[in-house]
Amino acid sequence: MNWDDPATTSDDTAAERLVGASADGEDQAVEAALRPKSLGEFVGQERVREQLDLVLRAARARGATADHVLLSGAPGLGKTTLSMIIAAEMGAPIRITSGPAIQHAGDLAAILSSLQEGEVLFLDEIHRMSRPAEEMLYMAMEDFRVDVVVGKGPGATAIPLELPPFTLVGATTRAGLLPPPLRDRFGFTAHMEFYAPAELERVVHRSASLLDVEIDTEGAAEIAGRSRGTPRIANRLLRRVRDYAQVKADGVITRSIAGAALGVYEVDDRGLDRLDRAVLRALLKLFNGGPVGLSTLAVAVGEERETVEEVAEPFLVREGLLARTPRGRVATPAAWAHLGLVPPQAGGAGAGQQGLFGA
Repeated sequence: MNWDDPATTSDDTAAERLVGASADGEDQAVEAALRPKSLGEFVGQERVREQLDLVLRAARARGATADHVLLSGAPGLGKTTLSMIIAAEMGAPIRITSGPAIQHAGDLAAILSSLQEGEVLFLDEIHRMSRPAEEMLYMAMEDFRVDVVVGKGPGATAIPLELPPFTLVGATTRAGLLPPPLRDRFGFTAHMEFYAPAELERVVHRSASLLDVEIDTEGAAEIAGRSRGTPRIANRLLRRVRDYAQVKADGVITRSIAGAALGVYEVDDRGLDRLDRAVLRALLKLFNGGPVGLSTLAVAVGEERETVEEVAEPFLVREGLLARTPRGRVATPAAWAHLGLVPPQAGGAGAGQQGLFGA
């Protein structure tokens, strides 16, 4: 790490990672071409698809707008895609915005007042919306009405503005940050789960077909197994493996080609990349598996504390390679096995590391 350079944020680091779930400009452009257009084409999330299909069918049968929908889950699982499918299934236009873009109640009022009847409003990262806009949204969702304040001070007047019925689709990666009054106004709430390898294989095969890439079953399984349960990552890895196959082979993706390509990009067979392995290697080799404080671990890796905590740790914890404890970070037996190292004996040299380095 160059200490003369400005510190990189966890968002910057996540965007640079091949296995990061955030979408950059290239990802967004490719995803637009690969997105399924209907619930029937959507792969995975069987429970959510079945429930959402019932909601939309019932609304169409009544000739009414669909209930407001809240989609929660990790980035890259298909929340934006589902919002577009909801609009397509209802035969309605869709308006897309995000919570950080709505900083004032007037911003939200301008969007709501321009909606057409039955239109779908997709609000990404809804938990990051400002509080005044959030309070205005309560009334809009429940009564299809907003009060626009004209003037300031004692002469200010609230003018009620009627809104046409619309469907709000909110997406959030942190459902716990939504205030209960907002959460309760959604008629349907769904949590998006990580995908199983078999589901990701179907995603890879479908994307390869749309990208006109030749891939066999084992090649698709290899990519799916390193995709962290996330379709966005699977599609990104597929594109990088496609590049390798075109340059280094005959363009056909097999297991060996996929493995060699992802080896070049430092993505191992469990989906860990350079940063993940650096965190584990520091924890195991420098601190004998912990416990060790987060700040100390971040210094050892040469990254910001937030980068380690928000970018690397969630997947390592989910994979059972690292545990967060009150005393600090601790490696699991699976972490030792993954790096091919032997755990030290209990009470060995690493037992006092926490006392030396602190949290």
